Amino acid sequence: MSVAVNSLNPSNSSEWSLVVPLKPLAVAKSRLATAAGPVRPGLALAFAQDTVAAVLACSAVQDVTVVTDDPLAGAALTALGARVVADSPAAGLNAALAYGAGQVRRLRPEAAVAALNADLPALRAAELQMVLDEAARRPGRAFLADAAGIGTTLLAATPGTPLDPAFGGASRARHRASGAREITLPGVDSVRQDVDTGEDLRAALVLGVGPRTRELLRAGPVAATG
Repeated sequence: MSVAVNSLNPSNSSEWSLVVPLKPLAVAKSRLATAAGPVRPGLALAFAQDTVAAVLACSAVQDVTVVTDDPLAGAALTALGARVVADSPAAGLNAALAYGAGQVRRLRPEAAVAALNADLPALRAAELQMVLDEAARRPGRAFLADAAGIGTTLLAATPGTPLDPAFGGASRARHRASGAREITLPGVDSVRQDVDTGEDLRAALVLGVGPRTRELLRAGPVAATG
């Protein structure tokens, strides 16, 4: 498939380039099937749109690269200002993230790169900036655990450091074992609250979700329970 591609500015390597992976909408957020029913694909897109919009509003971020093979999502996220690349490896989440980071550094070899989940509908730009500033405080890799304390929502690599992602399942332990530094800042709940289940969605609603997620939830019933 072909997707639209926006060019990255090869200058200003002091700011972050974020890589956001997104499965095809038909299979995304499968654990929300019971809670969301037929609106699940639309909800996955709304999560991604609200996530990318918040990322682009963060002053520490220079650009966003979304790795996806979904043409609808690609068009919607390109319209927000993201660069969209096809998932050429087609070998799972971590291969997609490594590929996206490679695409960024092909254009900006000294870029600071971070991988971020696409399912953070309550994301706040100011909180993301706090996390990225902390990641930049020391050279190397740093990560932020999810709200459950098991997975990872963000993995950052300063210039010259490979991203080396190990997302999925108990990725907090894997990232820590790989030598990445854990970010333990208070007050960044919106960067930690990814949404995989109805219970997660309820927690995100308490934080306050973005406009696209809010509008979709208003339009139809979604059971925000585990």
